Amino acid sequence: MNLQDQLSHPVFPLIRKIAKQLESPAYLVGGYVRDLLIHRPSTDIDCTVMGDGIGLARALCLEIGKQTGLEPELLVFKQFGTCKFHYGDTEIEFVGARKESYTPGSRKPHVEQGGLEDDLNRRDFSINAMAVSLNEKDYGALIDPFQGLEDLDHQTVRSHRDPVQSFQEDPLRMFRAVRFASQLYFDIEPDTFSAIVQEAGEIRNLSAERITEEFDKLLLSPKPSYGIKLLDAAGLLELFFPEMIALKGVETRNGKAHKDNFEHTLEVLDHVAYAGGDLWLRWAALLHDIAKPRTKRFEPQKGWTFHSHEYVGAKMVPGLFKRFKLPLDEHERFVQKMVELHLRPIILAEDIVTDSAVRRLLFEAGDDIDSLMALARADITSKNRERVKRYQNNFSIVERKLQEIEEKDRIRNFQPPVSGQDIMDYFQIPPCREVGIIKDHLKDAILDGIIPNDREAAWQRMLELGAELGLQGKDSSPAGNGNAEQAGN
Repeated sequence: MNLQDQLSHPVFPLIRKIAKQLESPAYLVGGYVRDLLIHRPSTDIDCTVMGDGIGLARALCLEIGKQTGLEPELLVFKQFGTCKFHYGDTEIEFVGARKESYTPGSRKPHVEQGGLEDDLNRRDFSINAMAVSLNEKDYGALIDPFQGLEDLDHQTVRSHRDPVQSFQEDPLRMFRAVRFASQLYFDIEPDTFSAIVQEAGEIRNLSAERITEEFDKLLLSPKPSYGIKLLDAAGLLELFFPEMIALKGVETRNGKAHKDNFEHTLEVLDHVAYAGGDLWLRWAALLHDIAKPRTKRFEPQKGWTFHSHEYVGAKMVPGLFKRFKLPLDEHERFVQKMVELHLRPIILAEDIVTDSAVRRLLFEAGDDIDSLMALARADITSKNRERVKRYQNNFSIVERKLQEIEEKDRIRNFQPPVSGQDIMDYFQIPPCREVGIIKDHLKDAILDGIIPNDREAAWQRMLELGAELGLQGKDSSPAGNGNAEQAGN
């Protein structure tokens, strides 16, 4: 098979030219070849060179600079014998062909110079062990020594080496097998899957960072539930994410049962994925009910309850992020907020939608209100179609109210137009209980629609509250530190 017509990236003819000049044969390898064959977009190009890969990359960058006027910056990693640079939105990496061997009991490979087949053989799965020639004599020719093309046709992830040995050498390959199956919606070949089940315990020797990197990619699959169910079936999920396993199962008492929260969570995750949710909204979907096992109670009159699971779940988020080595920054805070608030839109949709309730939701969600509404919509998973239809209709009402109130009252990211400093300055008091009482009352009065969200109205209410609390002010003017019109900014 020849793929010359599919080699459309402008860098390929340049590699062909430099490889000929340096007499260093070069080949496309790995995932880019796989994606080329299944017409899947890719922005990562890996090249293997028979000889000095770094030298070829340097010459290539010079050639690109001559032709475009902008020479790419080459990043060299001498200890690994690799280098890479960006060309447009594509990352291109070069490495010399290598052969790897392992000493029994060691996971550190012995690396030496090898041929193309040696280099392909060291790769994890047959679908990633193909190459395409970028050389003058056979430009575009597919090299497939391990029947990777056949496995692509059969939509199968298969270890072309002894899978047990392969997974013992690097246990991360077990996660990669599941991740590729999830991304491509492929099966895992039976012997390869059996080896994963057998060697699952080896993942205890992996760092959290390496596992999480693969798990994040799995979550970004078109249907992430498929990959998570594979992890579960292989025995991997319980080893690194036991909180998910705790969600499984249905318990019945006195004829009353609850839903399987594991299946429900995966359904919500898929809904978020179908709607185009980013990685962090998918994490929020995965964790939105994570505290249900901890909060499950049976009440004879009501049946099964999970009171406050949203608040308990929000408190679990930082610990999980720390364990998984996820970023402890705005992404963690976003997921925590989504978990804590995920029931709020649903509660609104269950009842008459009041302006006050919508204002409070806008106030608490701020700029994340759209993400919260997407998560809440995804959380409607009842098998009762009429119930789902009713909820969806009510959600449309809530969303319309959100837009109307946001335009009218500017509540998103709202700060009361009279600040604590204003209160202390006017009444000439230090920070104290009375300041907090007035601030909270002003906030609630605006959110409940008792007074408009403007400084003059808030100032007048402050004067009334101060009098009720026995405070005396220096004047009654709303002028001051210029905080008017702050609300909504």
